[in-house]
Amino acid sequence: MEILRFDRDGTTLTAERRDGDGPPVVVVPGVMADAASWRPVVDALSLPNPVVVLNRRGRAPSGPLGDGYSLRTEIDDLHRVLDALGGDVELFGWSYGGLIALEIAVQRRDLRSVVAYEPVSSPFGVHALEPLRAAEGDLDRAVEIVNRDVSGFSAEYVAALRESPVWPVLRPLAHPLAAELAALNAHEPAFDRYRDLDVPVTLLLGELNSGAEPYGTAFEAFERALPQARRVVLPGQGHLAHAQAPEVLAKHLAAAIRP
Repeated sequence: MEILRFDRDGTTLTAERRDGDGPPVVVVPGVMADAASWRPVVDALSLPNPVVVLNRRGRAPSGPLGDGYSLRTEIDDLHRVLDALGGDVELFGWSYGGLIALEIAVQRRDLRSVVAYEPVSSPFGVHALEPLRAAEGDLDRAVEIVNRDVSGFSAEYVAALRESPVWPVLRPLAHPLAAELAALNAHEPAFDRYRDLDVPVTLLLGELNSGAEPYGTAFEAFERALPQARRVVLPGQGHLAHAQAPEVLAKHLAAAIRP
């Protein structure tokens, strides 16, 4: 796995690259995720293409969020990466990353396809903003809040997660949570421009989230804005197929890119 480095206005952005031939598949993770957490999907992806998975700012070894952080920051970072790669990419985003991918898609004409797995937009998790700000520096509390108050997992699930090897991995990823959630809720998506996208668009939805808060209802806003998109349901999955069923997600991602 090769580490790619990009500089934007003095901030280092990094990505992991799996070698291959053809247009790269660029993966934009959401919150509480980095390139390392997407390696199982990359390993299972049966495409010959190179795969580039971003470490968005706020995730080592990329730089910090920086002053004035907003969703515009994320969009401009992705522009920088795509420009360096030369465009002509298959773009995939998960959750917050799905929003970033769709927002940049209306600004570029060099994408081959866009795939978004349960993208989210404002209003989302607004009730968790103040608790997250109050928990600044307490990473255990922040991980608990995002799982209980945003994702809606049970207390039993979070208790089991705390005792698992996953918890120490999640703690450092919780640093930018409050700022990212605030940026998400301050941003107005370009929903009125989505229907003009002239590249293939696929929207992935976990079967368990269909019609359910918070991810299923967030998904519906994107589905309404993208009548031309192909809707694909991941059987037996929720929001975390990249961690819980990477082979399933990889199969559907490959099919979306190479139908």
